[in-house]
Amino acid sequence: MLLVVLVVVVLPACNTSAIYQDDLYNPPVYWGRHVVKPGETLYRIAWQYGRDYRELGSANGIGPPWTIKPGQVLRLDLRGTVTSSSQNSQKRVATAPTRAATPAPTPKPAPRPTVTRPAASGDSLDKRSQTVASVSWRWPHAGTVIARYSTSGKVNKGVDIAGKPGDAVKAAARGNVVYAGNGLLGYGNLIIVNHNEHYLSAYAHNRKILVQEGEDVNAGQVIAELGSSGAERPMLHFEIRKNGNPVDPLHYLPPR
Repeated sequence: MLLVVLVVVVLPACNTSAIYQDDLYNPPVYWGRHVVKPGETLYRIAWQYGRDYRELGSANGIGPPWTIKPGQVLRLDLRGTVTSSSQNSQKRVATAPTRAATPAPTPKPAPRPTVTRPAASGDSLDKRSQTVASVSWRWPHAGTVIARYSTSGKVNKGVDIAGKPGDAVKAAARGNVVYAGNGLLGYGNLIIVNHNEHYLSAYAHNRKILVQEGEDVNAGQVIAELGSSGAERPMLHFEIRKNGNPVDPLHYLPPR
């Protein structure tokens, strides 16, 4: 009861534009349950609770294509095992037994990925690409980086890029739109793109979303208009997540 009261009291005073910068709002959560609401996807729910969508799915007996339905109850107190898509197609991963809630493990810093192809130095920034972890990445916007990824001090789970309202926000890599909406507190109008079974990218604070869930997008395709929804100034907040965990986008994007 005390915890509930504290949450009710504290939330109205929060600066919601900084929620994605606060570890308290990206747990990961390993207790309780979530009842699926109309329009929700497993990707969106996993993002909300700081979980890998494959791990959360396996914990609840859900496999590819990760379909859920309104009213379905997802157990957050169970932990699943992440396997490759080929293994998932052959065998459903068993869920962990019910047990008392335990503190979430302290995440270890993600190792810097190997760059398999150097960026082309002669191209303009919006056309420059670099292949990291088998994904060809581009900058989603060419504006000035005003806040970098940080795991200490003022935590930031991505990079903030300055821009003018209406500027084009582009897909950083080829993929499929798995979330497009404003249901995640602090992100405003948000787009999440799935690139493969390991990597997702996110584009927050848009003025207008130009793509729909389920739509395939190409690298460099305009997917939104830059804005200030859920933020104090016009900017793009951009994240890359590997297996559900935020990683430094500057290790993936071409050098400036």
